Amino acid sequence: MIAEDTIAAISTPYGTGGIGIIRISGDRAFEIAKTIFKGKKNFDEIKSHTINYGKIIDPVKNETIDEVLVTKMKKPNTFTREDVVEINCHGGIVVLKKILDLVLRQGARAAEPGEFTKRAFLNGRIDLSQAEAVIDIINSKTEESSKAAVNQLEGKLSSKIKALRRRLIEILAHIEAVVDYPEEDIEEITGEKVYNEIKDIKENLKKITDNFERGRILREGIDAVIVGRPNVGKSSLLNELTGKNRAIVTDIPGTTRDIIEEYININDIPVRIVDTAGIRETEDAVEIIGVEKTHKALEEAELVIMMVDAEKGFTPEDSAILEKVANKKLIILINKIDKSNEENIKNIEKNLEGMNYIRTSIREEIGIDKIGKMITKLFTKGEINLNSQIILTNIRHKNLIDKAILSIDDAMGAYENKMPLDLMTIDITNAADFLGQITGESVKEDVINEIFSRFCLGK
Repeated sequence: MIAEDTIAAISTPYGTGGIGIIRISGDRAFEIAKTIFKGKKNFDEIKSHTINYGKIIDPVKNETIDEVLVTKMKKPNTFTREDVVEINCHGGIVVLKKILDLVLRQGARAAEPGEFTKRAFLNGRIDLSQAEAVIDIINSKTEESSKAAVNQLEGKLSSKIKALRRRLIEILAHIEAVVDYPEEDIEEITGEKVYNEIKDIKENLKKITDNFERGRILREGIDAVIVGRPNVGKSSLLNELTGKNRAIVTDIPGTTRDIIEEYININDIPVRIVDTAGIRETEDAVEIIGVEKTHKALEEAELVIMMVDAEKGFTPEDSAILEKVANKKLIILINKIDKSNEENIKNIEKNLEGMNYIRTSIREEIGIDKIGKMITKLFTKGEINLNSQIILTNIRHKNLIDKAILSIDDAMGAYENKMPLDLMTIDITNAADFLGQITGESVKEDVINEIFSRFCLGK
């Protein structure tokens, strides 16, 4: 699978910016750069891992395209473990495209999404789980999700997985040696010893998967929907949480006709929060469409933040909304408490017994800080702390560990049913194979291609 051609791509986002970067990697990277870069020194004389000022010149037209800073990096001390050149030019898209086109004309090939990281994996620079962490770092939406990805990039997960897989392989080697060479003076290994060893490995794997839900939330975030009757304060809540006047706020019922969404950071949890049209019976054709979109958003949401008007009390419409969201994780805000009285609020609370509710006034900023604490409690069962834990964030890794655990269960079952020791090796081998697929030690080419196809261009 290791390619020998030289690849190139724009590694910075498209658009206007101060600086743009074109990255080249492969055996011909230096040869190509030499034909288009003119600096104080001949390109061959430039030291590795130094930045050099010069110009990119079209060798056919003898035309200067841009003033640049070029970094020359000799293999194997590069991200891809190949010769790498990075051209830092001005960030206009026209300039970037002209330089990239020139590099391609000189013999490079346009890189596919994730191909630089794929080469780093294929050349042994990083393992597969570390490669997947690269895109998680790029896509992280909070400081904690970034930390989780960095921990994975540093190899905390893969080190643990490799150590457990190594123990399984050592067990297999010992069993094979005893079975195949009974006449040799090899330490006897009993079914009981194998059983206890793989049971301990299973318990270690379970500890890793126990953190998956917290890790998934860090990586993917939570889809949350704000619902309630019209003019209950939904748009005001969205504006308060995002710190922007994103939604129009008026006293006129039905102002929000479409769903409005934002990503926000609540206690280091990324939350995609959606403000919806108020749910009520209406003859307004546009508002009807908004209500239909609200119902669809409710179906897809993991968390529902329902708002009740403390001034108007708990109505049949509120009861109907509550029925629709009964199977969701739910936080109810009794809003506008500054406009109501204790008796009205207590009457509302009687309808919400056993549910998670908070007294709030968005206008007076009362109770807003409690929303984040309740979300953390509902989804993580406590604060997320990455100091000493391996946080599993990737569903592919979770599925493979689950399969390894099931294979170990099958091996343990074989022992409990008094089957021969060599029959246990089939399931132990499967468990080792599943763990190997996490780090790329036993993974198929089509899986690798699928993983890297999700990456952005230039990385």
